[in-house]
Amino acid sequence: MSNPVFQWLRSPGARAELQFSAPTHVAHNEKLAPFVSEDQDVPAKTTDTYISLVKPRRLDRWLDRVVEISGSEIICVTILLGLLVWAFLGIPYGSTDSYKIAISDAQAIINLVFDAFLMRQQFNQHDNLLMVAGSLRSRISSHKRMLASLVAKGKISSIDAVRFQALPLQAEAEQLPKEGWLTRLSSVLSSFLGHIGTVVGFWCCMFVWIGFGPYCGWSNNWQLYINSATSALMVLLLAFLANTRERHSRYSAECLKAIWRADAALELKLRELTGDIIENPTIVLPERKRSGVQRAIDYYADLVGTLAGVAILVLVIIIWIVCGPALRFDASWWLLMGTYAGLIGLNDGFVLRNICQVLGDHEDEQFDEVNREDYNALAVLGVESLDEERVTAQSFSYRVSVRVGYFCSHQWMVVSGVVLIIGLIIGASAMRWSETGRLLCNIPPSIIESFFTLILITGHNVGEAKRRVDLFNIHLRRLKMISYVEQQSSGAAAVEVVELWRRCSRSSRAKNREGSRQGRLHHVLGFAVEV
Repeated sequence: MSNPVFQWLRSPGARAELQFSAPTHVAHNEKLAPFVSEDQDVPAKTTDTYISLVKPRRLDRWLDRVVEISGSEIICVTILLGLLVWAFLGIPYGSTDSYKIAISDAQAIINLVFDAFLMRQQFNQHDNLLMVAGSLRSRISSHKRMLASLVAKGKISSIDAVRFQALPLQAEAEQLPKEGWLTRLSSVLSSFLGHIGTVVGFWCCMFVWIGFGPYCGWSNNWQLYINSATSALMVLLLAFLANTRERHSRYSAECLKAIWRADAALELKLRELTGDIIENPTIVLPERKRSGVQRAIDYYADLVGTLAGVAILVLVIIIWIVCGPALRFDASWWLLMGTYAGLIGLNDGFVLRNICQVLGDHEDEQFDEVNREDYNALAVLGVESLDEERVTAQSFSYRVSVRVGYFCSHQWMVVSGVVLIIGLIIGASAMRWSETGRLLCNIPPSIIESFFTLILITGHNVGEAKRRVDLFNIHLRRLKMISYVEQQSSGAAAVEVVELWRRCSRSSRAKNREGSRQGRLHHVLGFAVEV
């Protein structure tokens, strides 16, 4: 009994090896009949449409749907309208503590919910991208085998990189979809919020607030001002990030559908030419090597982003509501949730940035493998290298953004966040959890988490730029290969027709000569008999 329980307890954060195999596309026509014996199993006809991973459990599928809705335009606009209503209510009620604390508690609850959803959103997109990388590698292995067979048999000839790159695409070739104007606007805003200049501006505002400390007498009101401002900013950033990720995820799915169709079309054409019916191989993605610290971070991240994390969140909110009558729903009760969410949200901010970087690096490794396999297949045709799209990393702001992102996502930065939380708890305890002590556990976490959310948007922008370049290059390579194979196969077919015509002509002339010779022989024999 203890063993299954122990296995269940240690299952969060586990990263087992993964296996993927692309569907095998075989041409179902008479051309393949001579190549298939009666005892061979021909793979069934499969779809060429990209389909994202679907979880087997209904509760997981339900939660994924909720996560998808949380990133919808309706939720984003609703939160934006709520912030506007709160801002206008500040005209009559801005001087009251309840008004300032209300946004803090609203942010606390929204923060906890969105942290869980953003974590799950990150894991879902990561799992889909790993499936894509594994499936592409599976199919390109078959492409390489069939191209080598065609080259060896002389059915297609080699080509250099310059001529390959200059190949025109077929008229019916499907291009990658274009973004809608809302998605483009979202990308522009994301670039602005994730720019290093915006991050610097954020800290400039913090120093301005600190500069007003002596003027305001370092009062609780002075602290509540920045608490309200950062709380509103956090709500806006979290809703925006969830919506941007969802938009970019939908766009990537449309791009992958186009890549899937091109990849399947190339496989089908090569199998028609070679008669190959060997199924696409299974690609194994080994378990990532991780330190003990990173394993602990992954464990926490899985708890936050799974059903267990959502259950814990609901339980905390219920306990907080139940404590309301005992505390007479006063300011202390309101600050209680803000304090808890501030400390937990601070840790979530560190973990989210770490997970974004770690999973992004793993995705980069897998797509590097896809690119390497593609180049190995092209090398069979004689194409050694291509002049392809690259992420422009020359700007100073980009380099600084990447460096800051790496620094903030390091595993020991997460550990330092835990140490900071312990320090804040000790400080608040020394103040006997007075209003100032509770604000101590609200304001610094809110400021730091706002900063980490901006850095999280930066990390998303960097990762999205890399992935779009990868998808564009992968798609273009397949369109070029389809164009080349079609061109070569058309030429080979024409040569076969000409050769067949020549053989038929030679056979016809030979028959005519034979008939003429037989006629002359009969004439001679008849003449001899007459004589």
